[in-house]
Amino acid sequence: MNETPEQPAAASKAAAKKAVTKKATAKKATAKKAVAKKAVTKKAAATETAPAKRTAASKKTTTPKTAAAKKTIAAKTAAKKTTAEKTAPKTAAKKAPARKPESRAAMVRRARRINRELAELYPYAHPELDFTNPFELLVATVLSAQTTDLRVNQTTPRLFAVCPTPEDMAAMDPERLEELIRPTGFFRAKTKSLLGLSAALRDRFDGEVPGRLEDLVTLPGVGRKTANVVLGNAFGVPGITVDTHFGRLARRFGWTTAEDAEKVEADVAEIFPRSEWTMLSHRVVFHGRRVCHSRKPACGACPIAPLCPAYGEGETDPEKAKKLLKYELGGQPGQRLKPPAGYPGKPAPPMAPPVAAS
Repeated sequence: MNETPEQPAAASKAAAKKAVTKKATAKKATAKKAVAKKAVTKKAAATETAPAKRTAASKKTTTPKTAAAKKTIAAKTAAKKTTAEKTAPKTAAKKAPARKPESRAAMVRRARRINRELAELYPYAHPELDFTNPFELLVATVLSAQTTDLRVNQTTPRLFAVCPTPEDMAAMDPERLEELIRPTGFFRAKTKSLLGLSAALRDRFDGEVPGRLEDLVTLPGVGRKTANVVLGNAFGVPGITVDTHFGRLARRFGWTTAEDAEKVEADVAEIFPRSEWTMLSHRVVFHGRRVCHSRKPACGACPIAPLCPAYGEGETDPEKAKKLLKYELGGQPGQRLKPPAGYPGKPAPPMAPPVAAS
């Protein structure tokens, strides 16, 4: 049966309609999938946010305690800072100025300049023990251990009036000798030394004090320091006397770092010519007793302060420092009852007589 022209046209329309329907269905399906996917994403986001919210809530709950702890820590830190600020100036004040690096040659030049300055300051420097002969100087130096030269000078007039020679002293009754030297302290040990050295001088050196270091140090109670005092001042043999004052200043001046007296002596001997040793000892000891004290040096009144690496260890205010000066520099008597000619200070007073028992 033959088809009419209207039949193909109707078929085309039906096919087109079917295609449109299919397209619409596909579009709806895509939209549904998109909605479902969005829902899943939203759910996942909600799941992730929940722990964060719980954590935030947890933090919110513990905030008061944490804040209190932080406040306590902050208070402690502030207290420590305040304490540190209070103590900082005190610690800084105790520190000596840092020493600048110095070559050996520069140190030697500075040391010799200090010696020249001290010579101008103390042209009258001398041994501060009263004596008229080598034996008296030897005995006085032994007695000066652990006491002042002044106390020795106040004690020896009575002693030498009783026993002026080694023979006389060697024959002394120990108790009588102890009584005579009691004011100098450690009188029993000193009595033993004096009796021993007097007997040695009588028996081995014909009653004369030897003029050699090797011989002097063999005597009881006589070491290098005592021997150098006797040699330098009674025999004119140069020597460096390292007592507590000399050792202290030698270290402050940067001449040595040693504490041992013999090592200090050796270090200083390498800096100065031998001819200067005896007078250098007097000048340094004078300065140590009058200005550069052990506990509180008078830095502000020290003429050699610009040459001293230890400047600042003591009082730097000039007016306050002047009040720390001792002996003739402080307007007070010296240590000798019979000072040498040219000494600008006053003689020391003799020992007061003992009060009579009533």
